[in-house]
Amino acid sequence: MRRVAGIDVGGTFTDLLLTETGPDGVAVRLAKVPTTIANQAHGVVAAIQAAGVAPADLDLVIHGTTATTNAVLERKVARVGLVTTQGFRDVLELGRRTRPQPYGLFGTFEPLVPRELRREVPERMTAAGTVHVPLDEAAVESAVRALIEAGCEALVIHFLHSYANPAHEIRAGEIARDLWPNPYVTLGHALLSEFREYERGTTAAVNAAVQPILDRYVRRLQEDLSARGFTRDLLVMNGNGGTVPAGHVAAEAAKTVMSGPASGVMAAAATLAQAGLKNAITYDMGGTSTDVALIAGGIPEVSAELTLAYGLPIHLPMVDVRTVGAGGGSIASVDRAGMLKVGPESAGSEPGPIGYGRGGTRPTITDANLVLGRLDPARLNAVRAASSLDDIRAAFERDLARPLGLTVEEAAAAVIRLGNVHMTGAIRMVSLSRGYDPRDFVLFAFGGAGPLHAVALARELGIPEVLVPARPGLTNALGCLVADLRQDRVNTVNRPLDGLEMETVRDLLETQRDSALAVVMEERSEIEEVVVIHGADMQFRGQTHLIRVAIPGPDVSREALQALFEAAYFKRFQVRLPEIRAVLVNLVTSVIGRRRPFPLSALLDRRAGGESRLGTRRLHADGAWHEAAIHAREALPEGARIEGPAVIQQMDATTVIEPGAVATVDAIGNLRVRV
Repeated sequence: MRRVAGIDVGGTFTDLLLTETGPDGVAVRLAKVPTTIANQAHGVVAAIQAAGVAPADLDLVIHGTTATTNAVLERKVARVGLVTTQGFRDVLELGRRTRPQPYGLFGTFEPLVPRELRREVPERMTAAGTVHVPLDEAAVESAVRALIEAGCEALVIHFLHSYANPAHEIRAGEIARDLWPNPYVTLGHALLSEFREYERGTTAAVNAAVQPILDRYVRRLQEDLSARGFTRDLLVMNGNGGTVPAGHVAAEAAKTVMSGPASGVMAAAATLAQAGLKNAITYDMGGTSTDVALIAGGIPEVSAELTLAYGLPIHLPMVDVRTVGAGGGSIASVDRAGMLKVGPESAGSEPGPIGYGRGGTRPTITDANLVLGRLDPARLNAVRAASSLDDIRAAFERDLARPLGLTVEEAAAAVIRLGNVHMTGAIRMVSLSRGYDPRDFVLFAFGGAGPLHAVALARELGIPEVLVPARPGLTNALGCLVADLRQDRVNTVNRPLDGLEMETVRDLLETQRDSALAVVMEERSEIEEVVVIHGADMQFRGQTHLIRVAIPGPDVSREALQALFEAAYFKRFQVRLPEIRAVLVNLVTSVIGRRRPFPLSALLDRRAGGESRLGTRRLHADGAWHEAAIHAREALPEGARIEGPAVIQQMDATTVIEPGAVATVDAIGNLRVRV
């Protein structure tokens, strides 16, 4: 028997999917427990125990965590010091001359590394990689000692043009490591060997700020699991949708930012492939936020231009996920202007929505769904002491209905409607704003709250079909199970294509491949196939934006690369510019270790011959009350057809089929809803 656990830690719940593969096939265990915010490792161990298995019996654990993302957003990070080129210590604060509020007169920004902890040393490389000012090693030693005395826990060494020649950064790193009391030293070029000193510097600063937090968390988790007999491998999800061995993850901690949302997108891609679909907009609504991404041609969109918060761009390849502060726990309130407001403040898992009976007193989206009959109070997970519907209605009357001059039902419907507006805006950002028509896509709805709202969102956007996977509330945990091992490498070239030696391109791509392959193959026992993907970031001379071009291999010719770039540029902008020279800015290589495929049909344990219909319930939809049929998801056979209005219930989520929509069950257990 081989047991593999995929565990995702969200803002509200920690989800687990455990597969047991033996001679008789694949069996699945599920668990959903409240996230332990103070120490997420406790929630992970609790989820394993809730699944009824001992850690000692697990062969592999794959873990997605929000530890680094939350640390940066909440500014609960390590104290970081910076050593940089003389005259450039304010680069991280000056940024790109943007403002926190583009149209406001006021705004505040607190850099991740305060000015008194940013030290300058004499040194300078040119953009061509030649030494302009030699490195002052004594100044480096003095700066490092000063930062240690200032109480810094992590150090960043970030020199100008280190992507072109990292010699000064490497030597400064050697000096620093001899003095620094721990291993938390980040060299800018080692994490991101790419031009643009501001983005490279902020990426390195984020890495240093979360490195101690992630390292301590992973060590604590490993110790907790080891104390219970676990002796096998622990893999951690990265933001690029791949996994990395736990022993390597802290060194490049910034790459785990957005790893939780990325795992859901990878699960969606795997589900779409087995369902015979290629284009989807993924919609993950959890308890705290909603994450939206786009899958075109079966491949999730990847971007190296994530901005986690104002002034914190992270230029590392990551699944391109857009997040809005609208989740099941998003708090609804009336502001000082008398306007209804939903989110971004969330009740989280503690105290949670009123309906969870964990001490929450303020109305949330989940509570609005309870008032409108869209959720069954008796089927909520992690309820400590059930609150009555009267308690929830009283809170809506006090906080929303009376101030707005509405009935309780009208106030709850307004909360749902406004939450949907926030979410449709995020979907437009990943589709219409990039030239994609949502009507050409399926809306892939998951998360504990996603299927509640998906059909209404699809109708608003003109999306013809909604797909709800077999385990929507555990899809991020599934993403951990199906994620491949992945390593990305980026190096800046920044030369006109017509003057570039193509041997340089070949050598750099081969070096990237070999470096990434060495890390991936450390987990060779988990890998069935290795895929190498090469690419280039290019632009026409004088431009600032980049176009990613897929390269067939290291031996690509100049003419072929020029033709590939011109074709990609025309596809994006419908313009040809033959008179302007192309510039090769960055070379990119991804090495993917494909893991064993997972049979998704095993996720839903269908009851043989059972009756799916449980009864009826009053449901508010489209501004009116309806009598909706209630169905048990596990009892729906393949090919079952359900007309809205209806509610489909299961352990991890509830799906609302709006009036006029029709749902059917496909061969692998997905709900396919025609809107």
